[in-house]
Amino acid sequence: MDTQEHTTEQLAQGIAAGDFSAREVVTAAIARIEATNAQVNAFTTPCFERAMQEANTVDQRRARGEVLPPLAGVPYAVKNLFDIEGVVTLAGSKINQSNPPAPADAFLVQQMHASGAVLLGGLNMDEYAYGFTTENTHYGPSHNPHDLTRIAGGSSGGSGAAVASRQVSLALGSDTNGSIRVPASLCGVWGLKPTFGRLSRRGSYPFVHSIDHLGPFADSLPGLALAYDALQGVDALDPGCHAKRVEPVSVTLVQGLQGLRVGVLDGYFHDNATSSARQVVQDAAHALGVTALVSWPDAGLARAAAFIITASEGGQLHLDHLRTQAHDMEPLSVDRFMAGALQPAAWYVQAQRFRRLYREKINALFEDWDVLLAPATPVSAPTIGTEWLELNGQRLPSRAAMGLLTQPISFAGCPVLVAPMWPEGKDVKGGMPLGVQVIAAPWREEAAFRVANILSRSGASHLNKVGF
Repeated sequence: MDTQEHTTEQLAQGIAAGDFSAREVVTAAIARIEATNAQVNAFTTPCFERAMQEANTVDQRRARGEVLPPLAGVPYAVKNLFDIEGVVTLAGSKINQSNPPAPADAFLVQQMHASGAVLLGGLNMDEYAYGFTTENTHYGPSHNPHDLTRIAGGSSGGSGAAVASRQVSLALGSDTNGSIRVPASLCGVWGLKPTFGRLSRRGSYPFVHSIDHLGPFADSLPGLALAYDALQGVDALDPGCHAKRVEPVSVTLVQGLQGLRVGVLDGYFHDNATSSARQVVQDAAHALGVTALVSWPDAGLARAAAFIITASEGGQLHLDHLRTQAHDMEPLSVDRFMAGALQPAAWYVQAQRFRRLYREKINALFEDWDVLLAPATPVSAPTIGTEWLELNGQRLPSRAAMGLLTQPISFAGCPVLVAPMWPEGKDVKGGMPLGVQVIAAPWREEAAFRVANILSRSGASHLNKVGF
């Protein structure tokens, strides 16, 4: 069979109905990975033997007449900072290769297993999640499936590329400053950064403890909802700040905006976007019938504070590596880790104090609004190796600039769903995607899904096939 012709929910329904077996689906996914990974470079750690065992288990359960869980037989993969039992957790690094294998799956991998999804392996990323491009010196860059000369985004670039190239239906990633949203935007797939603390982080390699989020990518909005529902769960051992207290909230893809107050972010999010990025937001707003413009407070200051906290916590986490193995670290990020380790403690404290005040302003903003729209990236995917971007008269470092529009949002901890959009039109061959952030108030993921459902049903937001 050809898994490219079926979305997540179609695969799950077909396996449950006996239209095809989980083994057939997983065999086809493995064939797709083997045929395309040399071009895309999404997979770093295949787990095909485990995948076939999990697929066989699904088929055995169906043969016994059991009711299958919602994602039974659906292929997925994870950013290689998630623990996979018996596999070394690379976190995109060369240094971690000498670490012992993980003794158990990460909590979210366990959740996916309980939902019946089949794990095919680990995916490429920026080393230690410090980057927006997945131009990994150790494992090579991940390539954008829509144009192999371009970046896939980062730091979860392998996750975005694997879904966009239809190697897998679902993928898991992490997002500190934009690392789910940037690849989802540049690769043209659905992505979700839930509320900070909504999903357990146990069994994932950390980057910035006070900002790290985990979440899914998908080939369809219903598939994203299925994955999000599967990932939720109370985890008493979660190292995060909220998840152990948060009960799961199932997502229902209802139609219409009844009762939702939706606006478009202007100011910072208009000024730091190209015409293409502005266009996709206008297209989304038109599909929704939305015209109101909204200002997001202190976005530039929030990005600056996020940089300070990221550098400081990241530098301290890798202090021993910087002292003894700096020569083995990613050349594109080692200097930033060093600079973070040397930052004055007063800067970090001031940034965290500002964050508390900033969150109060964002919470006040959402007293008047339920969902806000903004571009996910200022541009579509640059070519691999691009050093500088020209953005509305400014010359900006390309790798850092990819997070211009995502950092202020994750710094507030708000849930964000990225809807794939196409500034050159959905029927233009060779066009590059650029996503829209559908931003909701903290703990209101269901509102973001409601808005995204209209974008999906209207055809404004969708996936495009790749040419290989």
